[in-house]
Amino acid sequence: MRIYLDNAATTSLCQEAKSEMIRIMEEVYGNPSSIHSEGRKARTVIENGRKTIANAINASVGEIFFTSGSTEAANMVIEGAVNNLGVTRIISSPIEHHCVLHPLEKINKSGIPVDYLKVGKKGQIDYDELTHLLSTNHEKTLVCLMHANNEIGTINDVGRISEICSSNNAYFFSDTTQTIGHIPIDVQQNKFHFLTGSAHKFYGPKGCGFVYINSEITIDPLILGGSQERNMRAGTENIIGIAGMATALNYTLLNLPSFQEKISSLREYLKSGILANIDGSYVNGDDGSCLPKILSVSFPPSSRNEMLLMNLDISGIAASGGSACSSGVESQSGVLDFIGEPQDRKTVRFSFSHNNTYQQLDKVIESLKILFPKS
Repeated sequence: MRIYLDNAATTSLCQEAKSEMIRIMEEVYGNPSSIHSEGRKARTVIENGRKTIANAINASVGEIFFTSGSTEAANMVIEGAVNNLGVTRIISSPIEHHCVLHPLEKINKSGIPVDYLKVGKKGQIDYDELTHLLSTNHEKTLVCLMHANNEIGTINDVGRISEICSSNNAYFFSDTTQTIGHIPIDVQQNKFHFLTGSAHKFYGPKGCGFVYINSEITIDPLILGGSQERNMRAGTENIIGIAGMATALNYTLLNLPSFQEKISSLREYLKSGILANIDGSYVNGDDGSCLPKILSVSFPPSSRNEMLLMNLDISGIAASGGSACSSGVESQSGVLDFIGEPQDRKTVRFSFSHNNTYQQLDKVIESLKILFPKS
């Protein structure tokens, strides 16, 4: 029996979403842009899904647009902010996900300056620097800061960021891919102009996501063609994926307190077991403000480090070195570089779901003890 501890990369499809997607495949085959009964039935699936997503973050249904995932959504936001909102400067951090960093690199080459905040050893951004940059330069600015880091789990205070942006008339875009369905998000309590999510991070299907765009602003679509998604995203909607995403989000939110409690306990159990048994190991990130589903562990220098993930895999344990968006290429993470992680150490990201068990974690600890024997 394999042990899956890479839930920050993707979660398994929950049975509720799977069942609903099968039902939609069997019963709802019309094009949602068609006006006949079959088309209207498909349109109802989409709009019910939109309502579910909107309710989950306390948004209006008119502020939710479906995409293929967070990467497409982030590109849409960044391109739109520059091309349609008059943004002439962007502030971000060097440890954002590549779906934000790479569009920023492209925008920067076109002449839009990008300022990257300093990042502390635990992955925290410098809020005072953000305030200073915004208060001393009144250019139209987009602030791109993720809710929680996908590699080390450090949570940014989006409420504080929102207040800083509002006080300085800046737009705020947060990549909430790792937190949707895992931490409550309320766009009325904290003002976001944009946020993004992907279904496969909360037990939904891959290839489906959404972007929230605050109703006060308007940007142009990234993908042109038909008039789908109220002219914001051309192409026939993925009704099967949307139904699965909405069902999965309902499932996670209905069970959120119990899931949070179990996942937090699993994280603490594995952390304690590793630190007690592997000399020289430590945890990356801000343990006091960390996404419970992510445990980033730095292991001491060893001749076995190069094959550590492979050896874990051979032992039946699926974990990762960091982001899963490098096409299977393992290299030192840019996030770890920026927080000062030494190159001769090896970091493993263990990420949990409510499906994991303490017995599984016991096996992980025993496997690590073999790989890192006490001297």
